[in-house]
Amino acid sequence: MAKKKVAAKSTELDAKEFFAAISDIEREKGIPKAYMIEKITQALVAAYKRDHEGITDNVVVDANEEKGEVRMYVKKDVVEAVDNPHTEISLEDARKALPRAALGDVLRIEIKPKNFGRIAAQTARQVIIQGMREAERGMVFDEFSSKEHELLTGTVTRVDERTGSVSIRLSSGGEYTDAFLSANEQVRGEVIHEGDRVRVYVVEVRRSTRGPQVLISRTHPGLVKRLFELEVPEIYDGTVEVKSIAREAGSRTKIAVWAADPNVDPIGACVGPRGQRVNAVVEELRGEKVDIVKWSEDPSQYVAAALAPASVVSVTELEEGKSCRVVVPDDQLSLAIGKEGQNARLAARLTGYKIDIRPASAPEPPEQELPESQQAEILEGEEDAQEEEA
Repeated sequence: MAKKKVAAKSTELDAKEFFAAISDIEREKGIPKAYMIEKITQALVAAYKRDHEGITDNVVVDANEEKGEVRMYVKKDVVEAVDNPHTEISLEDARKALPRAALGDVLRIEIKPKNFGRIAAQTARQVIIQGMREAERGMVFDEFSSKEHELLTGTVTRVDERTGSVSIRLSSGGEYTDAFLSANEQVRGEVIHEGDRVRVYVVEVRRSTRGPQVLISRTHPGLVKRLFELEVPEIYDGTVEVKSIAREAGSRTKIAVWAADPNVDPIGACVGPRGQRVNAVVEELRGEKVDIVKWSEDPSQYVAAALAPASVVSVTELEEGKSCRVVVPDDQLSLAIGKEGQNARLAARLTGYKIDIRPASAPEPPEQELPESQQAEILEGEEDAQEEEA
């Protein structure tokens, strides 16, 4: 029985399929058509060079979408004696193709894609795939780098029980990437499970060989600022300005706010009707305490406000750099210092001042803490008093 003849599959490059595939990639991946055509023409040139040693930069690809054509040419100089057949052609051979050819002319000789070897085709394919990957990574990087210092909501995809780190799938503008929330950037005592939706603060976006690396945090003070922007319209539109934030994640945060308009109460705006706004922030922070402080140009007023909820008798600026001495009622001393010094520590971070807290019953520091000159004056005064008594 005679065998049925099967038509050989053409190895010619089908230009219509070529441009249709490029359009599909643009539609599905969002990669610009011009970018992909550039990468593919580079791949075709690279593939041809791989199979033809001696080829330099005399290979060009003409991709014309309007005509539906993709053609490759090798440019050769017309010479009398050929030294390099890859870049030169004899006058006799040139005139076979173009009767009017003359010495010094440059001929463009078309190359058919079917003449590419198997290795050359693989090279072209690899370059195309790499180009697509680079484009996708570039698009993801551009999208997420625009989200630096912003809040993003992601889904927990994996929890590493050994290290405590969490893998979170983030999405923005139709792009996706995975980020790792290390144990150090998690709020102490906060329990995160796979499948949870978690809000994170984007600290930085870096380029890496495996794509964009998004650094995220749940402990960064910027997280609190962005949460207040979401809940307080006056902060979002600039009526109320956040001047400073000091935070010990999971425990307490102090935030200093200010309004240029004297008719606007910045603290009241942040608290909201019946505390709704601040309560929404506290709920997102899993019960973390939040002290809202009114910022002031006067360091004394600012430091006194920062030590809330403790009341302050007086604030005295000291000559030694940015430092001050604060006097509080005796019964407010422990409140001003806070548990393990937390309240005083946060107030110092918030204001940028070193704060020395003293009770009203002993507003001055002990002698050993005074400068040597002042201690000498006190000792001399005591000696004089003893001599008078004698």
